[in-house]
Amino acid sequence: MNVKTEIDLYNYQRGAIDKIFERFEDYPNDYHLLYQLPTGGGKTIIFSEIVRQYLKLKKKKVVVLTHRIELCNQTSKVLSDFGVINKIVNSKATLDDQHKYSCFVAMVETLNNRLLDDKLDISHVGLVIIDEAHYNSFTKLLKFFSTSFILGVTATPLSSNINLPMTDNYDDLIVGESISELIKNKFLAKANLYTYNVGLTSLIVGANGDYTVKSSEELYTNNDMLSKLLIAYEERCLNKKTLIFNNGINTSIIVYDSFKKAGFNIRHLDNTATKKQRFETLKWFKETPDAILTSVSILTTGFDEPTVNCIMINRATKSLTLYYQMIGRGSRLLKNKDTFEVIDLGNNFYRFGDWGSDIDWHKIFRNPMNYLDSIQSDEEIEGRFKYEMPDELKELFSNSDIIHFDVDKTYVESIKKGKSSKSVLEKAINHHSLMCVENSEDEFDALILVKELNDDIDYVIKRYSKCISKSTDNFLDWLTQDYKKRLRTNIRSNFETIKNKK
Repeated sequence: MNVKTEIDLYNYQRGAIDKIFERFEDYPNDYHLLYQLPTGGGKTIIFSEIVRQYLKLKKKKVVVLTHRIELCNQTSKVLSDFGVINKIVNSKATLDDQHKYSCFVAMVETLNNRLLDDKLDISHVGLVIIDEAHYNSFTKLLKFFSTSFILGVTATPLSSNINLPMTDNYDDLIVGESISELIKNKFLAKANLYTYNVGLTSLIVGANGDYTVKSSEELYTNNDMLSKLLIAYEERCLNKKTLIFNNGINTSIIVYDSFKKAGFNIRHLDNTATKKQRFETLKWFKETPDAILTSVSILTTGFDEPTVNCIMINRATKSLTLYYQMIGRGSRLLKNKDTFEVIDLGNNFYRFGDWGSDIDWHKIFRNPMNYLDSIQSDEEIEGRFKYEMPDELKELFSNSDIIHFDVDKTYVESIKKGKSSKSVLEKAINHHSLMCVENSEDEFDALILVKELNDDIDYVIKRYSKCISKSTDNFLDWLTQDYKKRLRTNIRSNFETIKNKK
């Protein structure tokens, strides 16, 4: 059916509303429908118009559910802008006047408590809309609305709990415009994606299926990772309004300290901030062109700041939803902004693909475990990395014609000749010795250059361990330390010989 609207909507939004209203007409009153649309596509606009039309046509009440207070207030405001008089059901709300309202906006826990106390009359509720439907906290409320039409909306129809797939609660999925279509038609900004390879094998996956905060903080607060983050900012985001996402409050605070010491305009925000602190920080961020805001996932939903120019993902995640939410914070289009930068320091691009790449949401919705099982492990991802020496480091070894040592090729050649696999490391040590010596005036300078090869040596050791299929943490640590010790000994013993040969 064609639903006439009084609000100016985009064609794809009108099309979505028409499809959903067809389900209202053709399917049972207790049907459960899921609607997918990327962050920035206007899901709240769409379901607010749906509420407006539904109240006119069906003469039944509507409940809109959110999972955060910020979303609750924002949704109520948008509904009011659409002419829908609504009541927020929060812990302070009195419900003596509930008979005056046909639309209620509520958070999950609050509504659950009110319904358990029998404080809210839901006997005439015909439609329940669930925002950010991939969260599983909503499922506890479904028993109260067994005769209502359930409409879930989400950017990523993949449950936040792998043990509770969305197919258990929804009968079907409608997929909206893709990110690529929204970019092509000038509704979203295009992401310029940059990745910095990171070793993640020290991270531990917790009971929720994602990396634990503890293991993430141990990795992302070390000096190498903090340095990599600062370098990435200076290379790609300098003087641009930037959001940094971390996994852990301690990490975010240390990132704040590091950037502050480097002279950058940065603030930190996490869920322990008061409402006043949050308001002041976000006001500062909005009004400051070169502002950097480091946070802990608190800004992944319920936050909209179109002037963001750079997203730095300073964490790894196993959550496709979180990956899309973080990048989506920078995708709002402005008059002078049609692109934005995304810096990935968690190998997330390799895990999930580029933001905006084609995704078969129907397939993921029907068979989520097949999708989750297809995601590459960190070991598989890192096995494809080839270490690229930074330009500033190459300058220190400018006298060397060859700076890359091909471990895999050398290993295959050695095995074919019947040599021990240990000969690979011997050749690698000779290679690194030559690099240090030919770029030094004396032995002392050469030994100093050994320290500059830490990342290159780590790469050689990891590739070697893959070749011999032995990669326990203790073995890698021992092998790395032994390699560096032998390298220094080789330089001390053979400096003059190597120098003269050269």
